[in-house]
Amino acid sequence: MKISVIITLKKDVLDPQGKVIQQTLNGMGFENINEVRQGKYFEIDTKETDPKKAKDQVEEMCKKLLANLVIENYKIIDTQ
Repeated sequence: MKISVIITLKKDVLDPQGKVIQQTLNGMGFENINEVRQGKYFEIDTKETDPKKAKDQVEEMCKKLLANLVIENYKIIDTQ
C-alpha cells in the first residue's frame, strides 16, 4: 500500500528557502507571486494491507521522525 505525505513549515515559521525561490521567480519575470512555501514530499510503500493500519503507521512515522512538530505540519494525502 502506498501512502503520500506532504510536510510544510507552519504558517508562522519563516521560510527562507521559499523566499529565495519567490525572489528568483520574480527576477525571471513571474512577478505576480504573493508567496512561495517550500516543503517535503514522501511516498511510503508499506507492506500493510489494511488502509487504516497503514495510515496509522505513517501517522506515527510523521510524529516520531518525518516531521518536526514544533515547526512543521504534515498531511497524509494519498492512500493506494
